[in-house]
Amino acid sequence: MPVKISNLRTPIDLSEEELPGLVAERLNVPETEIAGWRILRKSLDARSRHSLKFVYSIVADVTHQSDILKRLNEQSDISDFSPARFDDPEPGVESLEERPVVVGSGPAGLLAGYYLAARGFRPLVIERGQPVKERVAAIRQFDAGGDFDQENNYLFGEGGAGCFSDGKLTCRMSGPDVDWVLERFAECGGKSSLVYEHRPHLGSNRLPMICRNFRRKIEAMGGEYRFGCCLEQIDLRDGRIVGLQTSSGFIHCSQVVLGIGHSARDTYSMLYSLGLPMQPKAFQLGLRIEQSQEIVNRHKYGSEKDLKILGAADYNLVARGQRDLFTFCMCSGGIIIPSISEPEMFCSNGMSNSRHDTPFANSGLVVTLDPSEFGSSHPLAGVELQRKFESAAFHLTGRNYLCPIQPAKGFVNAQSPEPNSRYESSCQRGITPKTLDEFLPPVIVQAIRNGLPVMDHKWRGDFLKDAMLVGPEMRGSSPVRIERDRETRQASGFAGLYPVGEGAGYAGGIISAAVDGLRSAREIVRQFAPLAEPVSSESSSQGTND
Repeated sequence: MPVKISNLRTPIDLSEEELPGLVAERLNVPETEIAGWRILRKSLDARSRHSLKFVYSIVADVTHQSDILKRLNEQSDISDFSPARFDDPEPGVESLEERPVVVGSGPAGLLAGYYLAARGFRPLVIERGQPVKERVAAIRQFDAGGDFDQENNYLFGEGGAGCFSDGKLTCRMSGPDVDWVLERFAECGGKSSLVYEHRPHLGSNRLPMICRNFRRKIEAMGGEYRFGCCLEQIDLRDGRIVGLQTSSGFIHCSQVVLGIGHSARDTYSMLYSLGLPMQPKAFQLGLRIEQSQEIVNRHKYGSEKDLKILGAADYNLVARGQRDLFTFCMCSGGIIIPSISEPEMFCSNGMSNSRHDTPFANSGLVVTLDPSEFGSSHPLAGVELQRKFESAAFHLTGRNYLCPIQPAKGFVNAQSPEPNSRYESSCQRGITPKTLDEFLPPVIVQAIRNGLPVMDHKWRGDFLKDAMLVGPEMRGSSPVRIERDRETRQASGFAGLYPVGEGAGYAGGIISAAVDGLRSAREIVRQFAPLAEPVSSESSSQGTND
């Protein structure tokens, strides 16, 4: 059995190739007895910027493992290692007449489709937007001042919202399902170290290629994609799925993984009209703060050498109060993007490329709003609240999708910016000075005004130094939860329908959504036999584009 060594602390300039020597030293054995090793976890201890440390958990194959454990049994950070086993069930015996359908190609749909394809189920993946190549072109055109395309944008298209959400693979979950998902991302183009880094990051520049690689693997294993195919209706018979009405025709099917994402508001309305059980859910909203990346680096690092080793610094802050204010989705060396899924709305988000190479840092500043505060108990009340303030932001800024901006100190002091003020920002389409509290609920405005000085105090006055605010920030999580059975993972009264991911209200990021999709796909495998021969589920066909 291997040995696990936890809390192995090293200087940040120590090469990973030197770790076996440190492991041998910790175990008090010659390095020749280390037959093999791998990193389980790597994180950065940045509590003191003058003494930054990497902290490792390592698994090592050693000679005389039992003797070592007996000799070191009083050391709590050394133990035997028995990895949890990935649940990869034997297929069921029930027959499927049609291939399973995955609705949406975001992280939840992507990993559900991959697992089904790998197990021989030849899934059909339908996506309302376009392949990632066309999606990137449409986004560039919009950022340059072009028209908004409501089916092909930062939120809709191959890869879903996750494709342009910075590519953070952080997750509070752990275990073999998380490991399996991370390994798939590494196989499809992510760097190998993301499987053990504490805060792995792909970068928005790499995600399009990774999504395309996932698609090619799914197709090579017998799956199929259909783009420009929007779900319009679900056909039921005696409480069971029998097919889907789509913008591309009717699809016969009995098993559907529903990974629509948190911004498919038209689909939410359709599902509600069908009687799909759903409820309003607490969600986060607020603004986004943008600062100089140089200030962030200087606050977190003790020397220029740290920056060369670690790259652009990040942060994570909470201001406790009657309503907690916390940072969310911090993008080092990134840009602010419009997170829009409907015309005549405006919402902000952030992203950064793998190099983190812009002079700007940005982060969400959000507060949690409870369903009791939505003004209605309707399941879609949170969606309507989002629409209300996103519409206000769009009209306030001249109906041209420019990003409203205000100095952070001015916002805290309720001082409106001068209309002709010129500010620097990473927003690609452009900015316009506005008073941001005009498109946020008053309770959120007050929470941000109370919390920002607390964060600034923690940074000894650096946090708000020359900082700008933009917004609104409304898409951090879904305001809706689709109810499903805990065991079968299917929606009540909709046998064969598996709501998954952020859109169903069961995830909060790329990895948690991907794991949720995987687990529902696994239940299909557990129940049904693979499809031995290719089958056609659709009444009309559409080719896949690269």
